[in-house]
Amino acid sequence: MPKILILNGPNLNLLGEREPGIYGAESLADLTTKLTDRAKALGLSCVCFQSNHEGALIDEIQKNRHATAGIIINPGAYTHTSIGLRDALSAYSGFKIEVHISNIYAREDFRHHSMTAPVCHGQISGMGTEGYLLALQRMASLVLS
Repeated sequence: MPKILILNGPNLNLLGEREPGIYGAESLADLTTKLTDRAKALGLSCVCFQSNHEGALIDEIQKNRHATAGIIINPGAYTHTSIGLRDALSAYSGFKIEVHISNIYAREDFRHHSMTAPVCHGQISGMGTEGYLLALQRMASLVLS
């Protein structure tokens, strides 16, 4: 089974607690279970990783560069600031999809620019945690075709 790396950046460990009006009531553990189950149903496996540290996310991309067929990433606040994360994604040869729970284009102006989206194959924004499932569905069509 092709393996997909699912990366979550800063503050996503607080899903279900932090601003539930924006990010929903679902915890990261609940989301991880849902993604693991959906991946299996699609013929994929997934490994989920969350960190509040930019370097740890970069290390995880590099560590998995030959072991995974794709990355689904929610870079959190690093979306708007991290050239290092962008460079790590750019060096990764598999498929990449950026996900955001909230619609970053309907929020503060500084959230409208993504450093990482230009090096990804697509972006899903504003679909809640369902966006991860949509990204996983798309990833399956990309890596299994």
